[in-house]
Amino acid sequence: MTNLRFVARMAWREGRATGRRLLFLTAAISIGVGALVAIESFTDNLRTAVEQQSRALLGGDVAARLRGDPTPAYRALLDSLTRAAGADPATDLSEVIAFDGMSYVPRTAGTRLVQVKAIIGGYPFYGEVKTEPDGRWTRLAEGHVALVDPSYLTALGAQVGDTMALGESRFEIVGTVTGFPGDVGVQSAFGPRVYIPGQFVTETGLLTFGSRYDYDWYLRTPASTDVAALAIAWRAKFVLLSGGLRTAAEEERDLKRFFDQLGRYLSLVALIALLLGGIGVGSAVQVFLRQKRDSIAVLRCLGATSGQVFGVYLAQAIVMGLAGSIVGVALGIVLQLGLPSIFGQFLPLDITVRPSWRAVGTGLGVGVWVATVFALLPLLDIRRIPPLAVLRRDVEVSPTAGTDRLSWLARAALVLSVTGLAMLQVQSAIRGAVFAAAIGAALLVLWLAALGLIRALRRWFPHRLAYVYRQGLANLYRPANQTVAVVLALGFGAFLLGALAVMQHNLLRQLSLDGGLGRPNLVFFDIQPDQRDGVQQIIRNAGLVATGAVPIVPMRIRSINGRLAKTILADTLLQRADSTSRERGGRGRRDSWAVRREFRSTYRDSAVASEKVVVGDFPAPCVKARSCGTSAQVDGVVPISLEVSIAGDLDVTVRDTIVWDIQGVAITSVVTSLREVNWARFEPNFYVVFPDGPLNDAPQSFVVLTRVDSAAELGTLQRAVVERYPNVTSIDLTAVQQTIEKVVGSVVLAIRFMALF
Repeated sequence: MTNLRFVARMAWREGRATGRRLLFLTAAISIGVGALVAIESFTDNLRTAVEQQSRALLGGDVAARLRGDPTPAYRALLDSLTRAAGADPATDLSEVIAFDGMSYVPRTAGTRLVQVKAIIGGYPFYGEVKTEPDGRWTRLAEGHVALVDPSYLTALGAQVGDTMALGESRFEIVGTVTGFPGDVGVQSAFGPRVYIPGQFVTETGLLTFGSRYDYDWYLRTPASTDVAALAIAWRAKFVLLSGGLRTAAEEERDLKRFFDQLGRYLSLVALIALLLGGIGVGSAVQVFLRQKRDSIAVLRCLGATSGQVFGVYLAQAIVMGLAGSIVGVALGIVLQLGLPSIFGQFLPLDITVRPSWRAVGTGLGVGVWVATVFALLPLLDIRRIPPLAVLRRDVEVSPTAGTDRLSWLARAALVLSVTGLAMLQVQSAIRGAVFAAAIGAALLVLWLAALGLIRALRRWFPHRLAYVYRQGLANLYRPANQTVAVVLALGFGAFLLGALAVMQHNLLRQLSLDGGLGRPNLVFFDIQPDQRDGVQQIIRNAGLVATGAVPIVPMRIRSINGRLAKTILADTLLQRADSTSRERGGRGRRDSWAVRREFRSTYRDSAVASEKVVVGDFPAPCVKARSCGTSAQVDGVVPISLEVSIAGDLDVTVRDTIVWDIQGVAITSVVTSLREVNWARFEPNFYVVFPDGPLNDAPQSFVVLTRVDSAAELGTLQRAVVERYPNVTSIDLTAVQQTIEKVVGSVVLAIRFMALF
């Protein structure tokens, strides 16, 4: 009889006799493998969906974006791009204007903040828009009609066929949009989407001075067009005109990168669950071998070598690991069916759930390997069980973990396995090593805590306790105790749950608005100068207190420290092409978004409660125009205060100079202070603050805040303002907080799902 046949037959006999005892080993591996397979398979399904739906996610092959009105130069650039792509402007180019506004249904009560998309052309060129009743999307070209989210009808008690008021215009609601390509469910939580024909935007009167709105153009290109080369050749031209350009391939790349990062994070949680199972395997094998000590000694007496006996139980561990992995794979395939419903609100994709053979293979391989490598160290103790142990069971001391070469090799294999698996999951050697080191540090702390508990009980045993308690505590340090294994398993599980709980707490804290008792909870903005007194009067007529109107002045950067914004943007594009280059004459990189964006700034005499000056002095009021400059004085220099993060994005600090473009008028400013802003405070906060004086006569709009404690009064006030001033938009802090809590609730559900493992 060969050694291999003997090992196989003995392993089979031992397995039949002790199947129930080895069931824990199988279950310990199954949970971790199930989590790993579910997450890996779900990530592969996401990747496949992105590849198949990338053009539908974007709405076209190429998309251009601009905040604010397009200039003739920008429209000429769009025409040139369309011709260069070989597309037909009449059928292959679509325009979408996106903005927010207040809407209501005259037949019912209440108002609603909505996200409006005004569409001109055949957008979206890819994907299917699902409506109820079916086929209503094509009716947008028929006149004053609108399609709305189902939540809009629910919020206002409206129905299909009602008239919707949007600004100065009226639209018939002809249906609801139940599915849109690339739509993320949580987006509608901040306001229902409303779709209208683009040719009627002007008559709504909502795109007034100070309003925020985006223009998007979507281009469908012929199959022969090299879209990637087209984007490379034309992107810089759009950026220099404060616009942007994206392609479906770039959308696919970015989404894949995001989903891969999400999958790696979730896989790390699954890996921890699998490592917990490995600790359970090691503990179970150790207990099992102590129970089989007599059987092993008998086999040695009958002539079996230590290597043969080691092979018997190693084969059992491998088979049990394989069985646990197979059960885990089946569990993972079932678990992945529920992942789309948990993460679906954050995914702009239609996901087809199917098993991933790569994930199945990974789960089987990793499960068997973890079971084997964690069982290896206790199995090596078999070599130190002598044949006479069966006769000397009462005096023979159980073998302890060895310090020979094989034992150290087993420990090294365990450490390298954990490190290698972590590197494999995060696709980074450095991050994987750091993750493995963190796991090792946590396990070391738990191991020391377990040893400290054992030694403390031996030295300071509470002899006066009742018999039951004395026996229980004594078992924590007696021979064959499992104190270390139990502390490691329970402590590491608590460590994981604690980390997830801290993550959830930090998320809730960051996304919680600090309304505060007695603070304003309703804000009106986009108020024009000739409407300011009227809005405040409506608020006072309702018996409420209106705060002083806060001015908002739109502006763009013309130059920084003497360098034109166009030059800085051109250098930024070069930096993007050569990531190792540094901007000449600067302290570091500048964020192109910060340079080309439109700033909505204000002016006042002092800092407010939601901000703190951390560097320099807040700009003093300009009592004399000559002391700080006016729009008419080109040589005047105005002191300003910048928020810390935007100063970092612009790569500027105190004493740096910025020239602003305000409706074609240049204002030269010098940074005199940097501020930290608490953006969670429900107050008007700004990146840039000017002193009172230089901007008083600049084109501006206003924000007014008030507090309304009754929900009914709040709705009545909103309706009164929007009926008289349709362009004025209002936001209810209470509704915003409820919206955020709804979004966070979905995130928390995902976090708790991971904690389940």
